[in-house]
Amino acid sequence: MGWPSLKKKTLENVTSIYKEVYKQPRMPQTKPIVSVVNVVASASVDQKMDLNEITKKFPETEYNPEQFPGLVFRLTKPKTATLIFRTGKMVCTGAKSEELAIAAVNTVVQKLRKAKIKIKKDAIISIQNIVSSISLGGKIHLEKSARTLPRSMYEPEQFPGLIHRMLDPKTVMLVFASGKLVCTGAKKETEVYRSVHNLHSLLEEKNLMIYD
Repeated sequence: MGWPSLKKKTLENVTSIYKEVYKQPRMPQTKPIVSVVNVVASASVDQKMDLNEITKKFPETEYNPEQFPGLVFRLTKPKTATLIFRTGKMVCTGAKSEELAIAAVNTVVQKLRKAKIKIKKDAIISIQNIVSSISLGGKIHLEKSARTLPRSMYEPEQFPGLIHRMLDPKTVMLVFASGKLVCTGAKKETEVYRSVHNLHSLLEEKNLMIYD
């Protein structure tokens, strides 16, 4: 699948996610703006890898075993960095969607194979973490939220945001007075949107949102 097709598919997936999540009966006053900023994926090709051989065939890669045991293989499309270890394990960071993270790992494996590096099996890939930034379109009463929301921690002397742990989906939300959120811990994009929708609805229900 080419790069334009991947971008089109990503947009279609985001649209379907919005439709799935926001068909629930309680609708917040504003529609949050959600941006996926980093997807972390782990992968394995189930074989030992010769990192020195990869470095010789791909001199642009970064490998300094005295400082770090993994080799860094960077791509420009999609813009990602994949860590490759001797065990055949890989970790891809920097992708902006699940599809792009998977595509990045597969592209790295394909490039290695084209360089005559023998890889018998296709990579088994799993999403480990999706980090997203969100704007709710209004301000939030943080001190009141700290007293009202369960599983929350707010220590403004140490960190300006409130930390709210969700149970379903199991994610962590960093909540700021500006109405900005950061969602971590999701393993599917649908979990990000569900987390945002559920928290946004709860904030409105408890009168913790301020709209201009």
